[in-house]
Amino acid sequence: MNRLLLPLAVIVAIVAFLLSSMLFIVRERDYALLFALGEVREVISEPGVYFKLPPPFQNVVYLDKRLLTIDDSDAERIQTSEKKNLLIDTYVKWRISDPRLYYVTFGGNERASEARLSAIIRDALNASVNRRMVNEVLSRERDVIMTEIRDNVAKLAESVGVEVVDVRLKRIDFVPEISESVYRRMEAERTRVANEQRAIGAAEGERIRANAERQRDEIVAAANAKAQAVMGEGDGDASRLYAESFGRDRDFYNFYRSLEAYRNSFGKEGDVLVVEPRSDFFRFFGASQGDDTAPATLSSAPQLAD
Repeated sequence: MNRLLLPLAVIVAIVAFLLSSMLFIVRERDYALLFALGEVREVISEPGVYFKLPPPFQNVVYLDKRLLTIDDSDAERIQTSEKKNLLIDTYVKWRISDPRLYYVTFGGNERASEARLSAIIRDALNASVNRRMVNEVLSRERDVIMTEIRDNVAKLAESVGVEVVDVRLKRIDFVPEISESVYRRMEAERTRVANEQRAIGAAEGERIRANAERQRDEIVAAANAKAQAVMGEGDGDASRLYAESFGRDRDFYNFYRSLEAYRNSFGKEGDVLVVEPRSDFFRFFGASQGDDTAPATLSSAPQLAD
């Protein structure tokens, strides 16, 4: 019995090995290339379980059909139309569009395909940047450059079974030997603009201050004119009232005016007035009626002045 089971087990193992070598699975993310005696017989892109002849009659090679990227860590040194060097980093998205042609071209070696694409992209980048100025590459035509590179690379990549989905310029910098001078020039330009704005602001400030001072002078002049007019009206009213009041009693008016003259003449201590004691100026020293018989001596003047 044991002698019969052993050959049966060997047969089962051989059959299982043959079956396993004849079955292969294609996943959603892969292409399967079915080779027969070293020649591609079939390209399978749909996922599932498939049969083939056991090796060496047939074998299978898998290729990735997902979206792949090339992200260069080393920036390319590209020269502009102004003969200025720029360091440009690129980022490329690509996928295998023709598995058979791709395998024939690169032998399934993904590194070789990336190197070939990088060379194509470098040539397209040179062609686009060499005919443009620095400011066009940095800002104004950056999107146009990326579109040009993508279109040019896509045409060349089709010949090797690759589809280029997108090309991006990640970073654009000046080379170290000219970046310092560029920064100094940019700083000088910004300083010039700042000084120009300061000058415009100073001129506008002077204009505003001059306008404010002019308005102030006009307001003060108008206020002074109005004040003078009011004071004139007040003085006129006062003079009219004085005239009406003093006109009623001329003797009182003369007496009042004489007292005002005495006060103004002897207003400070030590004031001296040299005048004839019997003059008309001292007529009211002795009496309010201006009696000439009233005493009017120099000794009495200080007492009356007090």
